[in-house]
Amino acid sequence: MVMTNSTAVAETTSATTPAATATAPAVERSPRLNFAKAAPKAFKAVIGLDAAAREGLDPALVELIQIRASHLNGCAYCLHMHTNDARKAGESEDRLHMVAVWREARNFFTAKEQAALALTDAVTRLTDAGVPDVVYAEAAAHFAEAELAQVLSLIFTINTWNRIALATAKVAGTDERQG
Repeated sequence: MVMTNSTAVAETTSATTPAATATAPAVERSPRLNFAKAAPKAFKAVIGLDAAAREGLDPALVELIQIRASHLNGCAYCLHMHTNDARKAGESEDRLHMVAVWREARNFFTAKEQAALALTDAVTRLTDAGVPDVVYAEAAAHFAEAELAQVLSLIFTINTWNRIALATAKVAGTDERQG
């Protein structure tokens, strides 16, 4: 990244790359719209998909997937929410810290969790290489077909929530479920 003094360049660059986000100056944003109020049917549909996707999955796995996708998407709002949810569910700080670098910290995660995290990476970064056959096969080896469909549904859902939160400038540290 070329460093300049132009705020416009920094804002444009930070919106496109995670590395740039870490180095660009912080830009205070105001929420843009309340998606739940502006599009209540769509919002309720995503809530329904979210509930259906979680059904039958291990709650710890659910949070790991949501944390990983939110990290990859740069969604501070969802990352904050799901790390808090994971803590409340008894997840260890060590594992929470290692989700971002799970490939280098495999000993913190079961083979099944690693397969789910790899699938989360592939589906979330779809434009990089699609979902490689080896990643899908590894996930299919650890999950029965119906459970794999649930995991995929959860990945689709958290990516949708991340996009809603980022597009509407949700503020990290707030949790509208509490309101």
